[in-house]
Amino acid sequence: MNSKKSDLIKVFIADDHDVVRQGIKTIISDASDLSVVGEAENGEQALKKIEKLDIDVVILDYDMPKKNGLDTLIELKVSHPKLPVIILSVFPEDHYGIRFLKAGASGYLGKSNVTQQLIEAIRRVANGGKYISPNLADKLVSGLNKDSEKLLHESLTDREFQVFHLIGVGKRLKDIADELHLSINTVSTYRARILVKMEMETNADIIRYAIENNLII
Repeated sequence: MNSKKSDLIKVFIADDHDVVRQGIKTIISDASDLSVVGEAENGEQALKKIEKLDIDVVILDYDMPKKNGLDTLIELKVSHPKLPVIILSVFPEDHYGIRFLKAGASGYLGKSNVTQQLIEAIRRVANGGKYISPNLADKLVSGLNKDSEKLLHESLTDREFQVFHLIGVGKRLKDIADELHLSINTVSTYRARILVKMEMETNADIIRYAIENNLII
């Protein structure tokens, strides 16, 4: 059954890897009710292009240059509060998915599950729903009454978590400052807060924790 052009769900893709964007477009091409209307290779480019297009759903990679997925999501929710955003990430959904949903995402999908779940996720969020995988749903349910058992990193703010993640993958404070468009003094302040909240003393402690809890790949 073919859909009329006006009935198509219009999708925008933001990912810094061309092969990923092409793969997503291939998956979407199999659905007669979906159409890709634009794409970008970083967060800044995505924000500019989205302003000029009629879009129903944004698919946003978490780890992009210039402006990462979380910052891009936060800005999108200010300028387009009703625009559904699905976050794609290689990082574990049980650690990252909840954070993005709280920041305003309509769905979170691991890249390993894109082929099986992407079409369903797009249709659901386009119709006003939320999309989370069965695994993340189980995590949310099991964690409802376990606030006291939260992992240390779950106490971090979104910005602190960004800095934590970048330290975890081995980036220098200067490089983190450049990537997040912050002063190195500000990044140092975030690092200090992270160490206090997580009861740690060094960057090596952060890296070890990130590896042990599967927060980096």
